[in-house]
Amino acid sequence: MSTSTTNGIKTVLHPVTDLDKAKTVYTALLGVEPSADSPYYVGYEVGGQHIGLVPGGAGPSMTAPVVYWEVPNIEAKLAEVTAAGGVVNEPAREVGGGRRVATVTDPDGNVLGVLQDS
Repeated sequence: MSTSTTNGIKTVLHPVTDLDKAKTVYTALLGVEPSADSPYYVGYEVGGQHIGLVPGGAGPSMTAPVVYWEVPNIEAKLAEVTAAGGVVNEPAREVGGGRRVATVTDPDGNVLGVLQDS
């Protein structure tokens, strides 16, 4: 094992087909208004976690919610997970505000997200 640990689950993204309808449901469920609200993404900050709604799942790779684990070094964590048998699904990329994200697939096909904030 490396010293590259996780800081826990910080973000969960949900693919949705109708952003407006989903926003109404998640706003009622979470009890707060969105902190980010655009035609391509709606996000909420609740209890130290970020819950995001992604219309169309941002492509065919997102067919179910994806949990993102916060890590201090995304490249080191990707190397560690792939050495253990995971397969990179989406390589690390900048998504704004100094945040980098990537996804890997476990041996059963589950998609796992990792994120690093600078």
